Amino acid sequence: MSDKTSRRDFMRVITATSLTPYLPKGPAAVSPAESSGMEDKQRTSPAASPEFFPVAVWYSGGKARAPMLEPVNASSPERWGKDLDKIKAVGFNTVKCWVDWATAEPSPGEFDFKNLNLLLSLAHSRALRVIVQIYTDSAPDWVGERYPDARFVDRSGAVINSEAAPGYCMDDEAVKAEIVKFLTALSKDANRFPALYGWDVWSEPHVVNWADFPYLKNPEFCYCRYTQARFRRSLQAKYKTLAALNAAWYRGFSSWNQVAPPRFPTILSYTDYLDWRAFITDKLAADLKTRVMAVRADDHVHPITSHAAAPGLFTWPTDGYGEPDDWKMAANADFFGTSLYPKHAEMIHPLSYHQLAAGLDFERSAGHSLGKGFWIGELQAGQGVTGMRIAAPVTSHDLAFWMWQVVAHGAREIAIYAWYPMDSGYESNGYGLIHLDGTLTARARRAGNVAKVIARHAAELNQAEPAPAEVAILYNRLSYMVGGSEPSLSKLGNAERDSLLGLHRVFFDQQIPVDFVSAQDVRDGRISAYKILFLPYAVMLSKHVAEGIRRYVEQGGAAVAEARLAWNNARGYASELIPGLGLSEVFGGQEKLIRPVANPRLRVTGSAGLPDLIAGQTFLGYAFEEDLKPAPGTRVLARFPGGEPGMIEKAHGRGKAILIGSFAGLACERRQDGSTARVLLSLAKAAGVSKGVEVSGSATAVEVRRLVNPAGQVVFVFNHSPKPARAAMRISVPWTVGAARDWVSRQPVSFKQEGHEVILERALTGNQIWIVGLKAGS
Repeated sequence: MSDKTSRRDFMRVITATSLTPYLPKGPAAVSPAESSGMEDKQRTSPAASPEFFPVAVWYSGGKARAPMLEPVNASSPERWGKDLDKIKAVGFNTVKCWVDWATAEPSPGEFDFKNLNLLLSLAHSRALRVIVQIYTDSAPDWVGERYPDARFVDRSGAVINSEAAPGYCMDDEAVKAEIVKFLTALSKDANRFPALYGWDVWSEPHVVNWADFPYLKNPEFCYCRYTQARFRRSLQAKYKTLAALNAAWYRGFSSWNQVAPPRFPTILSYTDYLDWRAFITDKLAADLKTRVMAVRADDHVHPITSHAAAPGLFTWPTDGYGEPDDWKMAANADFFGTSLYPKHAEMIHPLSYHQLAAGLDFERSAGHSLGKGFWIGELQAGQGVTGMRIAAPVTSHDLAFWMWQVVAHGAREIAIYAWYPMDSGYESNGYGLIHLDGTLTARARRAGNVAKVIARHAAELNQAEPAPAEVAILYNRLSYMVGGSEPSLSKLGNAERDSLLGLHRVFFDQQIPVDFVSAQDVRDGRISAYKILFLPYAVMLSKHVAEGIRRYVEQGGAAVAEARLAWNNARGYASELIPGLGLSEVFGGQEKLIRPVANPRLRVTGSAGLPDLIAGQTFLGYAFEEDLKPAPGTRVLARFPGGEPGMIEKAHGRGKAILIGSFAGLACERRQDGSTARVLLSLAKAAGVSKGVEVSGSATAVEVRRLVNPAGQVVFVFNHSPKPARAAMRISVPWTVGAARDWVSRQPVSFKQEGHEVILERALTGNQIWIVGLKAGS
């Protein structure tokens, strides 16, 4: 992946309390008032059944690639029926079809849902469920003719004429009303069919989708008059008065009508840019809510979802096309999820298993604090193709591994993209599960077999959650914005992403579960269950997050931060002291001097007293040495070669705060030196973090994940090495194990139990995946 990863170079790499809640364990929770008017088929729909886990393949009738649709003709029922028979026979229980606005409403108010109706009918007769993907980015031409001012506008002033995509800006209230009318009609129509399982109302959300503009330099959207007016309204709500806005932006507006989003950086304040990026993030979340509520108007039963182009961990929040905040999106749908293309044609390298695990933990975490699960909106089925850029083939093992990884991370649905390869466009013949002539592949058979195993254990999966994490890592979008719209001001590349990846890797390698937490989670106090909170590359923070960190430590938590903590506030202004925003008091010191160093190194002091570390032991930082000035009562844990304090610890309230005067997370990811990892693990151990799994033997590349519930555990074992390995796994359980069974072979598995630990031993073949169900004894 490149340093500036966005939807283009990665993939080619408002809590809505009025929503019907969908429990992360699977069944829908519907109030008696809501259910009283439902048809019987809705009240008994398997969509609400804990016995059903949807494993879908993308198919919408014939071979047309999404979002295009094949015209229905007299041969369609037979041809589509044969395809669905094959999908069912392979092992899938669900298909994910699509509806594009241009086809479904060819003229205003004239709705044509015959493709969807036929597919829903054919699926029902085969006991298949259907998830409906909606594309409003593919807008009818009449929308542009009726509302020409709703065309997207780049910051250069270039007006985008839609050419099948990207559609029109829904900040025009008239366009928004048309979209809501279409979605409401679609929802009402589809709810007549019992095969309906759920909805995906927005595929890979951005301000502008499905189009690139190589003739524009660094495009950014949207600067149409409607978006500018909406931006002004958001500023009026935030600042209340024009005088307050002028003070914040260092401007001299005499009228709100003069206020416009920034188009270029200056050497002065960039508070205007920060407001603009926050607005775009909130706009995407609100636009998702609009779509969700439009479908919900006629559907009080089925889950309504959306999915990102990639986990936000791998994207850049300042991308001009608009990148969603996965936490805010999750708050506005029953589930939010992601596309997952580990071998996409336009990625520089395939995702490593470390990166895949981090991305899935990230996406899972976005809904976790809200009690929600996540869906995989698209999972790569076949070889990536973009013109003559052709990726390495997707193997049967790849697909099985990806599916089981998704399940092991707690996903509640999988939708494999796609049944047929793409039949047109620059992705022609790519990403298919079967061949374009309809013959099956070994991948299809392997994926179907995995789907069958999942179906057998749907109830267990829907009632289980990933093993709880005691370690939290802050995902802080403000850190991407130091310097405003001038990312060249940072020589560290995507330092936030790599810091997150590095910290995740430290604990992943030791089988220690990790959650990512958002700034909102910290602000709202949803982090009290964690024993330690890491604050990587937190160079820009809001005062509310700083206050949340203070509360967390005072209430007994351990916080670990890095150099230049809260250097800038949420307006982009420098703090008088570093750490800023009052955190110098919490962390017991302040920055004395910072200097760039090629390979910073710190030495553990004799008084550190950290578990598993000895005095004189050295470890790496990254990019800078920040000499620290400890306050009275602060302990020095490590020093730089010149003797200056480089890591300090301060007791504060019932907890403690540790400050490292360099970038440890970056060192772990970019240097991959075990010395830094050992220090971070020692800090976690000192905070009381324990391992739920211990792996020994010759297994050097074995990953163990667990899903847990009061009556059992599911243990997923992945040998990431092509070489055989013998693994002994000690797994924590709170009860006596009554039985252990291999989920794939259905054979009993031998085990030993010592107190609250069960021991499994296995000779693993190269790249083997082993799934064991543990059940509590009576």
